[in-house]
This record gives sequence, C-alpha cells and structure tokens, in this order.
Amino acid sequence: MMKLQRVFTLSTVGLCLSGLLSTPALAKESPADEAVTRLAGEKAGEKTGEEPIKNRFFLKASRFEIAPVGGYVPNNPFARRYVGGVMLAYHISESFAAEGAIMYSPDLVNDDLKGLTETLVQIAHQGDPDAGFQQPVDKMTMGATFAVRWAPVYGKINLLGERVLNFDFYGTLGLGLLTLAEYYATYDEGWDTGTSVSPIKLSEPTNKYTVPANIGVGMDFFLSQTVAIKLDARSYLYIGEEADYDPNNDDEIGSRLYNNFIASVGVSIFVPKMKPRLYDF
Repeated sequence: MMKLQRVFTLSTVGLCLSGLLSTPALAKESPADEAVTRLAGEKAGEKTGEEPIKNRFFLKASRFEIAPVGGYVPNNPFARRYVGGVMLAYHISESFAAEGAIMYSPDLVNDDLKGLTETLVQIAHQGDPDAGFQQPVDKMTMGATFAVRWAPVYGKINLLGERVLNFDFYGTLGLGLLTLAEYYATYDEGWDTGTSVSPIKLSEPTNKYTVPANIGVGMDFFLSQTVAIKLDARSYLYIGEEADYDPNNDDEIGSRLYNNFIASVGVSIFVPKMKPRLYDF
C-alpha cells in the first residue's frame, strides 16, 4: 500500500512540473494576438514609432498647397485697403508646413480714403486755419511673408446630419517684407464748397520698407481631397516713427508698434493627387 502511494505521489509531482515547464510554450502569442495587443497599446496612447492616421479624410504630407486669396485690412482707420495675393506652402507632415505668401493692395490715392480722414482735417482747419495740421495716412501696398505653419487641430463638423465637413486649424509664425505708401492729408485751401470733390489734399507719397514679424491663424475646410476653402488672418508687426501732425515741429519723434492686420478668404488647391487609402473613414 505504501509503495502504491509513493508511486502516485511521484506521478502527481511529475505532471505538475511538466505543466509548469510547458507554460511558456502555451503563453507564446500568435501573430493575430500580437496585432490585437499592438492595437490595444495604440488606443492607450503607446508610441509605436509611426504617426497614426486618426481617420483623416484629407492627407497633406508631401503635398504642395497653392491658395489664391482676397482680403481686407480692417484696422486702417484712414484708408480702405483691399488685398489680393497668393499663398504657397509645402506640407512636411500632417502638422507642419513651410509657407510663403505675397500680397498686393492697389493705391487709389484720394479715392480710397475713409471719411474719418476728411473729418479730422476739417475739424482741425475750423479750429485753427493757421495751425497747418496734417494727418498721416499709411497705405500698405505690398507684403510678403516667409513662415512656418503648425496645424495641431484636425476635426469634423456634422452639417445638419447630411454631410461631414472636415477642417483643420493652424497657426503661422515668421518674418516678412512690407511696402507702405506714406501720405500727409491737409486741407485744400482752394476747395470750392459748391463741388462734390473732397477738401482733402494729399502730399506726394513716400515709399517705406520694413521687415515685420508675421503672426497669424487660419482654418481649412476640405471640400474634396484636392480643394479646400481657406480662412486666414495675419498681422504684420513692425516698429516705426510716431505720427507727426505738425509739419513745423522740429522736436524728436518717438517710435511705436504698428500692426497691419489682414483678414482673407481663398481657395486652396493641393498637388499632387492624394494617394489612395486602404479604407474609407
């Protein structure tokens, strides 16, 4: 009886050792299990060495973007400045791009002056005709920027449950070149009150050139895999002399920060054609 009990005990121990030794072989994952584990890790935010697509309808990496735009300078109180231009960008990745832009604004001399310019000149003349008041008027005529674009946000909008509109939000930072036409508006002593012509007389323009910092934000709304609607707003910031309202003033003029702000809308065209995806999202 004791002998049989010893045999049974040894057999049981042998089976347990065999099970323990065979556990690593049973725990080895199959290729399918490895794929499931990797997918779970990506969902948990683990880095896998590749940037996930994140169900993007529109891919920009390694593509050029050409965007004709039209805009306006809303913060010039003395002259209406309408702007046309072209933006060109190369998208290094889905988030980063190198960008260049050129803007042009036609100078219409007296025809694009705002009513505030005429009002200020007339008030100064009525107050003291001998004061020789002059109102500085700066008109942006050309602008160029070289910037880096960062698009950290990609999203989707459900339009009334009928269609999903994809968009991204970006910021730009860089340097530029700005050309300004500087005028001085004075009261025209020979103005006839019986005519409809403005009493404003403009001096000969002086062209100024400056290198401003360029800061901006924008949004792209993707209509297809080639075309997008672009909304863009950017500031040209530079240091210049303060306004001089008295032509007879010989005092030293200080400096201040100026901002030419451009709000624009345009159409972006992306080339080459986007590579086909394996799945539709």
